[in-house]
Amino acid sequence: MANNAALPDGIFSLLDTDLYKLTMQCAILQYLPDVHVTYAFTNRTPHMRLTRAAFQWLQEQINKLANVSLTTAELDYLKNTCTYFNEAYLRFLTAFRLQPSKQIHASFTLLNDTGSPDDVGDMSLGISGRWLDTILYEIPLLALTSEAYFKFCDRDWTYRHQQGRAYIKGRRLIEHGCIFSEFGSRRRRDYHTQDLVIQGLKQAAADSEAQGWKGKLSGTSNVHFAMKYGLTPVGTVAHEWFMGIASITNDYVHANETALRYWVGCFGEGVLGIALTDTFGTPTFLKAFKRTMPTPANSMADDKKTLIPGAASPPLPPMDANGTTDSSEERSYAQIFQGVRQDSGSPTEFVRMMRDFYDSQGIHEKKTIVFSDSLNIELCLEYMHAAEEAGFAPTFGVGTFLTNDFLHESNGQKSVPLNIVIKLSSANGHAAIKISDNIGKNTGDSETVHKVKETLGYVEKQWANGDEATRWGKEDDEATKANVQEE
Repeated sequence: MANNAALPDGIFSLLDTDLYKLTMQCAILQYLPDVHVTYAFTNRTPHMRLTRAAFQWLQEQINKLANVSLTTAELDYLKNTCTYFNEAYLRFLTAFRLQPSKQIHASFTLLNDTGSPDDVGDMSLGISGRWLDTILYEIPLLALTSEAYFKFCDRDWTYRHQQGRAYIKGRRLIEHGCIFSEFGSRRRRDYHTQDLVIQGLKQAAADSEAQGWKGKLSGTSNVHFAMKYGLTPVGTVAHEWFMGIASITNDYVHANETALRYWVGCFGEGVLGIALTDTFGTPTFLKAFKRTMPTPANSMADDKKTLIPGAASPPLPPMDANGTTDSSEERSYAQIFQGVRQDSGSPTEFVRMMRDFYDSQGIHEKKTIVFSDSLNIELCLEYMHAAEEAGFAPTFGVGTFLTNDFLHESNGQKSVPLNIVIKLSSANGHAAIKISDNIGKNTGDSETVHKVKETLGYVEKQWANGDEATRWGKEDDEATKANVQEE
């Protein structure tokens, strides 16, 4: 493993996270500042364990998160670039501090204690506190856990060719017409890897533009790297928003609609307008998506089913193009949102489902589909053609394939990434769950999952390519299957 003492150790910027964590925190500040939550860590590759030394390093990095705060330059960047953040949120973020000693609970259980720093064990990691105060932990903790594993456990790799491989991948995507963003923060090998990858992608984008190719690098989900390299920060909302609202209200029938209503209420129409469909299954989501957003004329007559008890203020109807709320035109959420994101299940089946849905609603304008589930070049091209043939504008959020795609130096075989997640596990004392469009991505209390499936009439789905334990390959994969080869 390469070692460079000049590289930053751990997390040093509050913006070293995905944009949608900040957008959700902004909405939480406005509507739900006092909700108490818990988060749970899951290793979907449980055979890949940390060592004692790795866990100790991780604990040190977690403690250092207390020292991270927003800089003046970062504040100015958010003001000028992310204009959808209101003044109240920017003031809040300026004073914001993480408190890991109070909010993070980590333990390590050794399988066989020999006293060696290389003894392996199972890690338990939990987060608790106000939603407003803890929502920013997910991405740094996942990134640090991955870095710990590849710093201490799997060391048979180097940074060699990482920038070049990213360049080749970027050129191939752009040459074939793909519009894509870098989405790799949460499972990156480490900070330096992501830095190299983005440099390679930027060079690919510049060279491709000179060729006149129609594809594009549209940005990165990581706000810090967007600021560092002059890219557009990309993202809207995560499953967490829908999970939290469903848990708070304990109303899974109306949870999707409630989440959509408050999101538009916070940011307005036409802003951050990509909807995530699969938290409780896409078919359930589409029932809410076709419903009408309350207008000034009918909002007071709303039946209250989509209002959150105890929320700081009810969501205002969306503003029109002139910045006013006096329009009485009734529009559905499907009309208001520019498109949807596909994050589980069969992408091609999803394309067909969305085409049928929009057609049934009489919506003929070209909508966007963002694909973000375990992508590589071949899958991006396959889904791009399927979406374009169905009349959509496809874009892609490519993550682990870019920021954690390595070979073992000793044998040329795949150095498999960790598949780890941190998900909301409760809100205000109620279990928080996610069902998704693939059983392999179900998370949360199993009894609650079962009850919600029954309530929603959820039809179980299992995608053939949805094995989470081997999603990013196996150690005996051939090099030609694991990586783009140097040209």
